[in-house]
Amino acid sequence: MNAPPTVYDVAERSSVSIATVSRVYRNPDSVRAATRERVLAVAKELGYVPSGSARGLASRSTGVLGLCFPDYSDPDAAADDEADAMLYSDQIIRGMERAARRHGYALLIAASLQGGPESLVAKVAGRVDGFAVMARTVSTEELDAISRRRPVVMLAGPREGSDPLDHLDHIEVANEDGQRELTRHLIEDHGLRRLAYVGTAEESPDVAARFRGFRRACREAGVEAADEPTLLVGMMTQAEGARAADLLCDRPGERPEAFVFANDQMAVGALHALERRGLTVPDDVVVTGFDGIPLSRLVRPALTTVCQPMVRMGEEATGLLVQRLSGERSGDPVSLMLPVSVARRASCGCGHASGDSVVPGSS
Repeated sequence: MNAPPTVYDVAERSSVSIATVSRVYRNPDSVRAATRERVLAVAKELGYVPSGSARGLASRSTGVLGLCFPDYSDPDAAADDEADAMLYSDQIIRGMERAARRHGYALLIAASLQGGPESLVAKVAGRVDGFAVMARTVSTEELDAISRRRPVVMLAGPREGSDPLDHLDHIEVANEDGQRELTRHLIEDHGLRRLAYVGTAEESPDVAARFRGFRRACREAGVEAADEPTLLVGMMTQAEGARAADLLCDRPGERPEAFVFANDQMAVGALHALERRGLTVPDDVVVTGFDGIPLSRLVRPALTTVCQPMVRMGEEATGLLVQRLSGERSGDPVSLMLPVSVARRASCGCGHASGDSVVPGSS
């Protein structure tokens, strides 16, 4: 591998001073737009990622791992809402932090980052030895530039054969099989036939895989299922789940027997909305989710859901980064498919006695 480009290379190619390059990244508004764009274009061409400290420049090691993920918090929830500390990303952070500590690393995290080399993404990447990133959080171009100089692990979303980032290590969960098993449970064990699937209008490979699992279970059982989800929402939040439940209840015709939500946050919002309407879950309508966030166990009725191994995903991501950094692992990219489990709880009429069924992954 060629020596990584330095700030000196960018400055020379851009015909500016080193101080100007530094200001482009530290305080971009202090640099004229034309100069800033020229510097960023050169940096992108060279694959330059700014270093965060003198220590990193000298030793090329910071003792820090990075994690970048979208902000899943519910903008309509109160600031002290108990769900705020129980989101999907928080569990991944917990797993990464736990494993990083064991290996002598610290963890630097960043959420809701927008593209552009001048963004916080590049700054975070320049301060870490290895980088884990949730699918669709960082642009392909940025990730490609970052991955030339440090190991990167992609989290969630299926690996596509034509993906320009298919050289990266990748960890996902058995989304399709998990949703298929949950839907099969509703149809075969509870005898439900009128199922409404609620997904997201945003392009999400994970949610798309879950809907494929839903349709697959319906098709195998001879239950009618449309080519598109029954309802698409803008964001997968509690507020949107509540609105979805109201819309489905107010639609003309017979009410669905079950609301199958693409994540737990929406399902929890639906439980609250149904309670306000005077409907009982699961007697009047069944509600299910996906993810297995801690809140799913605490709501009443407890939520039937597909539980992802979120903490383990974070631990595995750290493990892969550490192996790459230490030289213990080299060569072809690693693809891990982690197993999920179906938690059969009161919101589908099971309760805790029915236990969980594990849907295996692969590696």
